[in-house]
Amino acid sequence: MSLSDVRETAFARPGSPAYERAAAAFNLAAPPRPAAAVTVRTAGQVRAAVRAAVRAGLPVRVHSTGHAAGAVRPADGALLIRTEPDGGVEVDPVRRTARVPAGTTWGEVVGAAAPHGLAAAHGSAAGVGVVGYLLGGGVSFYGRSTGLAVNTVRAIELVTADGESVRADAGREPELFWALRGGGGGFGVVTAVEIALFPVARVVTGASYWSAAHARPLLDRWLAWTRHAPREATTSLRLMNLPPVPGVPPQLAAGPVLCVDGAVLARREEDTATAHATAAALLGPLREIAEPLLETWAATGPTGVLEAHMDPAEPVPFVGDHLLLRELDDAGAEAFLGAVGAGSGSPLAVATLRQLGGAFAASRPEGGALSAVDAAYAYMGSGPPFGPVTVRSLHGHCDTVRAALAPWNTGETLPSLVEGHGRPQRHLDEERAAAVARVRARVDPHGVFAGDVAPGALGPARRAPR
Repeated sequence: MSLSDVRETAFARPGSPAYERAAAAFNLAAPPRPAAAVTVRTAGQVRAAVRAAVRAGLPVRVHSTGHAAGAVRPADGALLIRTEPDGGVEVDPVRRTARVPAGTTWGEVVGAAAPHGLAAAHGSAAGVGVVGYLLGGGVSFYGRSTGLAVNTVRAIELVTADGESVRADAGREPELFWALRGGGGGFGVVTAVEIALFPVARVVTGASYWSAAHARPLLDRWLAWTRHAPREATTSLRLMNLPPVPGVPPQLAAGPVLCVDGAVLARREEDTATAHATAAALLGPLREIAEPLLETWAATGPTGVLEAHMDPAEPVPFVGDHLLLRELDDAGAEAFLGAVGAGSGSPLAVATLRQLGGAFAASRPEGGALSAVDAAYAYMGSGPPFGPVTVRSLHGHCDTVRAALAPWNTGETLPSLVEGHGRPQRHLDEERAAAVARVRARVDPHGVFAGDVAPGALGPARRAPR
């Protein structure tokens, strides 16, 4: 460790600009308030920070963009390490891999890979951090073809509780490599990951929006299409009640809307016509029900996929919940609309059904603690606590939705989709949870990173205190 590493990792205390910058989170409804915070840019600075925290008796928490701030436990009394990369994405077009420093966003990875005709199993928002998304599973608009994004991880570099750097991959530290991939965190501070990329020629991607007055027939046709959709297509259906604020097209702020968005992958140029036909088979029957208010579907490159979902680019406050669901029959569709549709009194700004199945369900023998998801759809619902809508009322409606969808709830969740740390979570069975815990105890015997362990990694479904 160099003297500069020690100086540059001096802890910032509450009230200082350095503290506020390090503790800033994308989710404004869940700002972390640690005892101290530090921004690190190199592995050496991470090692220095971890060793200093251990000497001071401080537990350590980690974040980068803070998109998942509401899904993790409070950081009270801890040192919060914010990772910001010093150095860019390194793409190896021959091996079809990328080395990605911790703190890098998906927009940077997509931008680096696209000139080589390659893509990553990224999320729907350019500003989301790579590491947390990947190690929590990762549900991509390519996912029905590629599987959970965590399966693309080829190596992980991290600093463990003893302040040492470790590289974990299939040949070195294989047990740690297994546990890191979906094990629920709490192993150390990840400083970089190596991921596999895949070839992409074109992507047919975008979104169509209709008045929510047509929600039931649109939902029925979308559900019917998803049951037989090719793996190259991954879509979602969203009920949205958006405020008239800058960035929201006026036709989408005039009342509740239903959106169908997604992507159809063409790995080779000769697959492009098939991708167009797949998108037409989805959208044609939906357009027969009603004329869309707005459509953005087009054939584009990988960078266009980041624009399809129209996620907010600036920090916002939100509170929500997540479930994994079995196939939705007529009663399930009715229950979904009854809980989040027009006339339900829902305070949620967005309620989403993300299409799963395909490669998402394919377990990987070489995969990590979490390599597949046995569900037909992922539900996510969230809203901002503005005006008469409070955190309490949002939590209350999340309970209402959960009760309405109980017959279709698998009882499991995906860490990268969890919205609130106090909501029920589970993504590991007891056997895998115990195996992960043994690895965690080996690399962090004193629980320095215990606060970063996801509740869903602890075996049976549980609900933490709010």
